Amino acid sequence: MAAISLSVSTVTPLGDRVFVKVSEAEEKTAGGIILPDNAKEKPQVGEIVAVGNGKLNEKGERQPMEVQVGNKVLYSKYAGTDIKLGGDDYVLLSEKDILAVVS
Repeated sequence: MAAISLSVSTVTPLGDRVFVKVSEAEEKTAGGIILPDNAKEKPQVGEIVAVGNGKLNEKGERQPMEVQVGNKVLYSKYAGTDIKLGGDDYVLLSEKDILAVVS
């Protein structure tokens, strides 16, 4: 098996998928308690770094994506595939798993 080198610039999502850089997990609670690594919850917010071409409809035409590179988004908790590139965490997920654009 040949080894491949992946970077954010070499990953292009297909169809209606997006590539999201996951935001850092909270280090402290609202009350100021510092959380250990194993108690931190997986963040559900991130920034889109790449988008696919869009989903094909019944007529074979591409549906435009509702999100674009640079949008901060809130996505479903258990959605997508987790990927680690260069020490950063990313998630590859379908556009339907995005719940909202965060401003």
